[in-house]
Amino acid sequence: MAGGGFATASANGVEFEAKITPIVIISCIMAATGGLMFGYDIGVTGGVTAMPDFLKKFFPVVHRRVESGTDKNKYYCIYDNQRLQLFKSSLYLAGLTATFFAAYTTRKLGRRPTMLIASGFFIIGVVLNAGAQDIVMLIVGRILLGCGIGFANQAVPLFLSEIAPTRIRGGLNILFQLNITFGILFANLVNYGTAKIKGWGWRLSLGMAGGPALLLTVGALLVTETPNSLVERGHLDEGKAVLRSIRGTHNVEPEFAYLLEASRLAKEVKHPFRNLLHRRNRPQLVVTVALQIFQQCTGINAIMFYAPVLFNTLGFGSDASLYSAVVTGAVNVLSTLVSIYSVDKVGRWVLFLEAGVQMFFSHVVIAIILGNKVTDHYTNISQGLAILVVVMICTYVAAFAWSWGPLSWLIPSEIFPLETRSAGQSVAVCVNLLFTFIIAQAFLLMLCHLKFGIFIFFSAWVLVMTLFVMFLLPETKNVPIEEMNERVWKKHWFWARFMDDHIQ
Repeated sequence: MAGGGFATASANGVEFEAKITPIVIISCIMAATGGLMFGYDIGVTGGVTAMPDFLKKFFPVVHRRVESGTDKNKYYCIYDNQRLQLFKSSLYLAGLTATFFAAYTTRKLGRRPTMLIASGFFIIGVVLNAGAQDIVMLIVGRILLGCGIGFANQAVPLFLSEIAPTRIRGGLNILFQLNITFGILFANLVNYGTAKIKGWGWRLSLGMAGGPALLLTVGALLVTETPNSLVERGHLDEGKAVLRSIRGTHNVEPEFAYLLEASRLAKEVKHPFRNLLHRRNRPQLVVTVALQIFQQCTGINAIMFYAPVLFNTLGFGSDASLYSAVVTGAVNVLSTLVSIYSVDKVGRWVLFLEAGVQMFFSHVVIAIILGNKVTDHYTNISQGLAILVVVMICTYVAAFAWSWGPLSWLIPSEIFPLETRSAGQSVAVCVNLLFTFIIAQAFLLMLCHLKFGIFIFFSAWVLVMTLFVMFLLPETKNVPIEEMNERVWKKHWFWARFMDDHIQ
């Protein structure tokens, strides 16, 4: 009954009654602050690497190239430096490793303690980065930040999916992605201000990452554990009490019965990662891995990491570069709000397909402009074309923000059964961080060698992933998590063949 403030979801003819209660909204908002940590880090690193004082202290080779302005490959290769790329990408390699430990803690300790562990790693990493005296201290700080992101990206999407009523699960889950975009925008604004502080502005930029980490700590202390996790760990009475509290009704017996059954099946699985390889779990596993690879192959993190560097490459001044990065960050936030509003109305599938067309068009237009106006030795972009490049990047970012950004995290968190959910989320985080590391480590080298062709490279990937969605991604809108197999996978034209319960 949508008009009466209730969210209902059927399961084999049983209606799960659920009010959209304040405790659900507050819990989801507080938990989603984990996205602020991730987003701030994505945004802040691109800005500080465009600051001369930071480059001079840690990357003097790059600083000399920037200052001299005479490098023969200035416009595409001036920032091509493996140590600089390692500064950015080491975080994601650490997150990749940490997510395996996070899979254990989310299952054995719960979603809430895992978020607290994440914030602890992040706070220590921030202190080391802000006080860094040499490259080793800087990289160690980045590694600890990566551990925090690995734990947060494992726990937060699971928490959001499990605590939210089915009817608004998509929108509440995307709060995590919305906070990532807020973090990016906040970092861009901070960088724009601190770039004017000579000598130590970069320390302030890196140090302010402690704000989102403290917010996550407070949030994790205030929120309740999910009923799914409590039942999974044997706290049945507490699980039922929490379920009544978050659903705003005493009539939780049908949903609680399904949680008990799901937990019973989960306990029969002694090796959840091995269980992921069973034939009946193959559709979820393939879709999850594909979504994480494709998300990074859109080129979004290359653009968000290196936005100021990219705009500098196009001939913008340093202030104009940071300003343009702020504009793209703002577009990112506003477009994610579009996804929150529409994901549970129009569905996941429509958003993916529309965005695929928009992103492909943007990449191609940018490639054409750069191919004609920027060479190894000079840039000849007029003010009008420069504005058009920024508009196309914003058009691309908008499409990503209401599709591949939030949905590639939402879908893995809702398609796995309880017995493999933590393991499935771990695989999603692991693959995402692996390909984030690869793109972050390779982007400046690719920009140097492919030049404008890097946008053609990403546009080809966008075409492939759009076709994948069209033919192989089922719609999961308004389907209860525990009903995915029956109502989604067993009815899909291709994946149904893997859902024979008697075949492992």
